[in-house]
Amino acid sequence: MAERRPDETAHAGPEHLDPAYVAGYDRKAAFDPAEDLAVLRSRGFGRGSTLVDFGAGTGTFAFAAALYCKRVIAVDVSPAMVAAIRAKAARPGTSNVGAVRAGFLGYAHDGEPVEAIYTRNALHHLPDAWKAIALRRMADLLVEGGTLRLRDLVFSFEPADAEAGIRRWIDATASDDPARGWTRAELETHVREEHSTFTWLLEPMLARAGFEIVTSAYAPIGAYADYTCEKTGPI
Repeated sequence: MAERRPDETAHAGPEHLDPAYVAGYDRKAAFDPAEDLAVLRSRGFGRGSTLVDFGAGTGTFAFAAALYCKRVIAVDVSPAMVAAIRAKAARPGTSNVGAVRAGFLGYAHDGEPVEAIYTRNALHHLPDAWKAIALRRMADLLVEGGTLRLRDLVFSFEPADAEAGIRRWIDATASDDPARGWTRAELETHVREEHSTFTWLLEPMLARAGFEIVTSAYAPIGAYADYTCEKTGPI
C-alpha cells in the first residue's frame, strides 16, 4: 500500500516546506486554540490523556494542549514545520511534546491507543478517497469512545451554488497583507489545487470510518466546518 499512496509532502503545498514562510506562519494564521481545547476538556481530555495532532504546523495547538495532558504527538509532513516544533519543544519547561515528520497516511503510531486526535486545516490536502482512508486510520488510533476534533475548509453550500459560494468566501476573507492572512491569490490557488470537499460528502466518510458526529458547526459564509466526533466503530 505504501508505494501506491500519494506523496503527502507534495500535496502539502510548497509554501509549507519553505523555512522563511514557516517563520511567519504563526502571525499569518493568528490561531487561538482556546475553543478547541475547551471542547476536548469537556469530553474528558486531561492529565492522563495522549493526543495526536495531525497537520500540526508550528505546534500552536500541540503546545497549548500539552499544558493539560500527559503527551502530545505533533505530526506534520513539512520538515520546516517539524523543525519549528522541535525548536519550541527544546525550550525549558516543555517535555511532553514530540514531533514526527509524517502525514495522515504515513504516520506509524508507537504506543497504546490515544484518547484524542486533533486536526485543523490539513485534511483538505488529500483527495476524497484518501480522506476516507485517513479518517479510518485515525479511528484505528483512538480508544473506544475517544474524540476526534476536526476543523477544515469544508463547503456547506450546494454544488449548484459553488461558483457564487467560493467567490463570496474569497471576497470576504482575502487579506491585502500576506504576512497577516491569506491573499486572494492564495485562496484561489487553494480552490484550484487542493481538495476541499462538501459537508455532505465528508460526514458520511466520518460515519464509515467509525465516528459518530457529536457536534457540527458550519461557518455562515459556507466555507468552514468543525466537528467533534466520538469513535464508535465502523458501519
